[in-house]
Amino acid sequence: MARSTRQHILDVTADLLRDTGVDSVSVRDVCQAAGITAPTLYHHFGDKRGLLESVASEGFARYLAEKSSREPSEDPLDDLEAGWDGHIRFGLTHPVFYVLMYGGTNSHEHPAAREGLRMLHGILVRLAEQGRLLVTPEEAVPTIHSACVGTALTLVADPDAPAHADLSRRVRDAVFAAVVKQEQPAGQRTEALPDRARALLATLSTHRDPPLSPGERLLLTELLTRLASTPAPERGVAD
Repeated sequence: MARSTRQHILDVTADLLRDTGVDSVSVRDVCQAAGITAPTLYHHFGDKRGLLESVASEGFARYLAEKSSREPSEDPLDDLEAGWDGHIRFGLTHPVFYVLMYGGTNSHEHPAAREGLRMLHGILVRLAEQGRLLVTPEEAVPTIHSACVGTALTLVADPDAPAHADLSRRVRDAVFAAVVKQEQPAGQRTEALPDRARALLATLSTHRDPPLSPGERLLLTELLTRLASTPAPERGVAD
């Protein structure tokens, strides 16, 4: 019974937030709409801040459930695009949850948010293992995540603005072009040393027990990291 009461309060709060906004909703409003007393709300959530944090947690749970339901494809780039599009779609479908989830400064601390970033990192590791990243997975994660969240918040704030038409695709393509290698014709494909180093780094990160001592692994990681950050030589420049 306590659990259903708690969920009822969360659902009512989400409805009120959608209609009036975070700043306009009071504890009294929630209690009146939910048909409960203030002590009941305080029992479950402590105060208004605790209630809003619980609404955000509900949003994260729904988001992670949707994200986890997608099966990986054979091409990690397809998965990367699907992840971006799914994130934007969730924000536009659940704007109240999304603003509470990502509108603050500590959204990355939520366990579901960390799990989402872990899943993004896994996709990027697959791309790196194929030699298709221009940066390391660790560098690509915040680049993609921050751009995607910023785009979603912009669209949630004003989804019908003419300037926002096709905004998600344009930002997505620009960001991906900065971190993912563009496909080249089969006869022109080359792998520069930094690309190979990033691929080896990604492979090393997925093997927990390689036949290396801790010191050897540390040294190899340091050398590969240095090589991965080396600018590739420009085409057409004579050796």
